[in-house]
Amino acid sequence: MHSLQGEELEAQNKRLQERMSEIKYKILVMSGKGGVGKTTVSVNLAMSLANKGYKVGILDTDIHGPNVAKMLGVQGEKMYSHDENTIEPFEVTPNLKAVSLAFTGNGDDTPIIWRGPLKISVIKQFLADVNWGKLDYLIIDSPPGTGDEPLTVCQMIPELTGSVVVTTPQEVSILDSRKSINFSRQIKVALLGVIENMSGYVCPHCGETVDIFGKGGGEAAAKDMDAPFLGRIPIDPGLMQAEDKGVSYVTTAPDSACSKAISAIVDKIDNTLASSK
Repeated sequence: MHSLQGEELEAQNKRLQERMSEIKYKILVMSGKGGVGKTTVSVNLAMSLANKGYKVGILDTDIHGPNVAKMLGVQGEKMYSHDENTIEPFEVTPNLKAVSLAFTGNGDDTPIIWRGPLKISVIKQFLADVNWGKLDYLIIDSPPGTGDEPLTVCQMIPELTGSVVVTTPQEVSILDSRKSINFSRQIKVALLGVIENMSGYVCPHCGETVDIFGKGGGEAAAKDMDAPFLGRIPIDPGLMQAEDKGVSYVTTAPDSACSKAISAIVDKIDNTLASSK
């Protein structure tokens, strides 16, 4: 991928602004550390919004570990280009489109060994050249931390709606989530709220809730940092099994505690954005 110069760069910036102007809400999902279920949250937020009738896109900017395609059940599919400046996203459902490096034909076991400038370049190309069309929501899944990928998204997307920070109740995760909250504030991106994932395990046999990773830490951190708290999502083996099979759990098990929690979070985000107009 060659570096763009002069008129090429100006044309790309114009395309990026035009593409993003057709998307009503653009939300970055981030986490302070790995292993907190950030991609799980991103995929299920996107699917839940699509199930409610919204036109939704999900952009996987995790260059080194693009798992969105696997969780959506479309691993091995391809994106296509009509010309050098137009990439067609993959249509998962009539209401949900997805873009990921997993759709570019690299083998599942092939590592992406790129330095920062190349990662920034491909993310900008996705933002400028993907033909999303008109969307209600674009959910952007980023890798853990506050490095190149989330920073690129925040700096390049005109009028980014805001960020959502995912954490688990564990203290070590909460410490890093606080950095993500401050990251949003320092670069002046609205913080839509904090989600506490893996918050309690409901035994499918007796119904008792066991707080494997503790409980309430994410909510307490949000309160301490004067940040909105969006809700808790419990551990659910059914969700894990559904993701491994590439099946939408919020679609197939809408009455599960996990799906209800995700739906409530989506409603909270949706209502907050609607009231902020």
